[in-house]
Amino acid sequence: MTYLDTHVVIWLYDGKVEQLSQIAAQHIQNDSLFISPAVVLELEYLHEVRRLTRTSQTMIASLSAEIGLAICELSFAKVVESALHQKWKRDPFDRLIVAHAAANDAVLITKDERIHRHYKRAVW
Repeated sequence: MTYLDTHVVIWLYDGKVEQLSQIAAQHIQNDSLFISPAVVLELEYLHEVRRLTRTSQTMIASLSAEIGLAICELSFAKVVESALHQKWKRDPFDRLIVAHAAANDAVLITKDERIHRHYKRAVW
């Protein structure tokens, strides 16, 4: 089970696989892929502020069909419980994304160096 950070979803949707590390690419090819619902919300926010041209629903539906990406259905209460321990991160999207992966003791693919310093299962 592997979770993807928002920027990874964007790169995959845009076909920019060359931006992925070899380790990240291996996880994407070999693991079941999930995102936190917080990724969906962040993608939609980026669309609303015109940093993305596609909606979150369009991007997720496409990646679901192409690579089997799924939205994790872990309860919000469990994610928030996990997020209470992520005090090192102030960005609410990142905090929920890390908390979601942590609640499942799962790998999180991210290039974010701060996440790497604090979440032992982060890979790049």
